Amino acid sequence: MMNEAKKIALVTGASRGLGAALALELSKTHHVMAVARTTGALEELDDKIQAIGGSATLAPMDITDKGAMAHLCRSIHDRWGGVDIWAHTAIYGPAMMPTPDLDDKGWKRAMDLNVEATRNLIFMLNPLLSDSSTALFFHDDHAGEKYFAGYGATKAAQMALVGSWAAETTKLGPNVVITSPKPLATSMRTRFFPGEDRSVLARVEDEALRLLQDAGLR
Repeated sequence: MMNEAKKIALVTGASRGLGAALALELSKTHHVMAVARTTGALEELDDKIQAIGGSATLAPMDITDKGAMAHLCRSIHDRWGGVDIWAHTAIYGPAMMPTPDLDDKGWKRAMDLNVEATRNLIFMLNPLLSDSSTALFFHDDHAGEKYFAGYGATKAAQMALVGSWAAETTKLGPNVVITSPKPLATSMRTRFFPGEDRSVLARVEDEALRLLQDAGLR
């Protein structure tokens, strides 16, 4: 049970793209804990949340910092008791390149953020999630596609972790949901597909609402 009347939504990767759109939409019904590395972008998000009458707590930190995440989770426990919704959108896409050219730096960052940080966060946040809480994850399957070795492999590993957790929690909770956004007009997709016609891509604001509705959160 939460210590304050308003429910708590944690968004990891909240500074831009789908994460920012989800944080803004969730702020209509929840107090949002917004986590991302970019302080300026979080402050812009906070301005938007306040403009629609919502509230947020900003946590400018790197989710790959295990100590910082442990401190964050303890702070959430001490202040609110738990989390009602956790939306995990933080992701790293290494530059597209032939598989033999994938460099150590890009591969390690993708493994650390997409896989290891997800594992750590599941471990740390599981005690903060009740049987009625929802953990929301986002599928983006590029496994086996040419030039997608770094992103495709680590995103697939992330989904394997989450899929196992979802299978394990079907009876006792929390409700672990894996959903698939439509192709979005985000900066990461622009890096992947620089010549793409962005006018045919979904708006992150529209997808945020649709995905929450599909997950039974709207």
